[in-house]
Amino acid sequence: MPVGVTIKDVAKAAGVSVATVSRALNGHQNVAEAVRERVLAVSAELRYSPHHAARSLSSRRTQTVGVVLPDLHGEFFSELMRGIDQVARAHGQHLLVSSYHGNPEEQGAALRAMRGRVDGLLLMSPYVHDDDFLVRNVDASLPLVLVNAAQGRPQASIGIDNYGGARAMVAHLLEAGHRRIAFIGGPEDNDDARERRRGYRDALADAGPDYVPWELPGQFDEDSGHRAGQALLALDVRPDAVFAANDMMAIGCLYALGRGGVRTPADIAVVGFDDIPLARYVHPSLTTMRVDIAELGARALKALLEIEASGSNGTTAHAVLLEPALVIRDSSGPAASPTSSGEPSTRP
Repeated sequence: MPVGVTIKDVAKAAGVSVATVSRALNGHQNVAEAVRERVLAVSAELRYSPHHAARSLSSRRTQTVGVVLPDLHGEFFSELMRGIDQVARAHGQHLLVSSYHGNPEEQGAALRAMRGRVDGLLLMSPYVHDDDFLVRNVDASLPLVLVNAAQGRPQASIGIDNYGGARAMVAHLLEAGHRRIAFIGGPEDNDDARERRRGYRDALADAGPDYVPWELPGQFDEDSGHRAGQALLALDVRPDAVFAANDMMAIGCLYALGRGGVRTPADIAVVGFDDIPLARYVHPSLTTMRVDIAELGARALKALLEIEASGSNGTTAHAVLLEPALVIRDSSGPAASPTSSGEPSTRP
């Protein structure tokens, strides 16, 4: 940084007040986006970099957001973090990221490690049903947004309408004439998996007594989808459609069925959920429920920053559900309308 460049120099060059420069650099929400961009551009041009420790002491802010997720592996979490990171960079925030791999003790330790180091927290966890878990591990005054938590929590939350999305997928398969629809579930402690399974079951129950649930275990990864596909290959009577609770399992199942000589969708249709980028490139291209995963991450961090700016901890905020859209590609049979470009037809 050139000697002598101060926040006053940035304010003068940007044509705004010192207070506006401070708010823009600190990621406050009450700054017009055009003004924020101008301040950031001028700061970069002048190579102005405020002393972080001094800024933290004066504002009691670390300019850091904590993110605690079940895992960091796989396309879902990659896309989620991409959305979070885009908003963080736009608002001058740092990210402190941790995962716990399904272990509640590890997650508790990760949350406690965030204390005093972050201004707010994004949390995806199956353990938030337990009030004591949050009381033990999260400072009650810390702004908090739950990601993909079950509904009914007092904390601010943003998630996916997994139940409605699963019902929509089953309806698509029924409309295509499928009667024996198998379901590959996800981890038992995962809220997304539970809600997608509930939607599958309820949709079949509403269709009538002839439609019986046919469920196989899964872990939201390719290997468990592959194992489910192999289990189906060993049966004399097979389903005519498989609904995997996420795309990675659907892709694993597709591979197993293909290796076993099963034609998709002519013999067995296969569909997924999430619309990860890979879904359009497998063969046949995968019918799925589109969730804008990056948007989910972006919306979550925007909500957290708004809570931080308001001075609250987010307990009075409303829950937000993003509605997935049915994306019909080649893997689900005659109901699909593929084009030469591979672009799907989409239904809300």
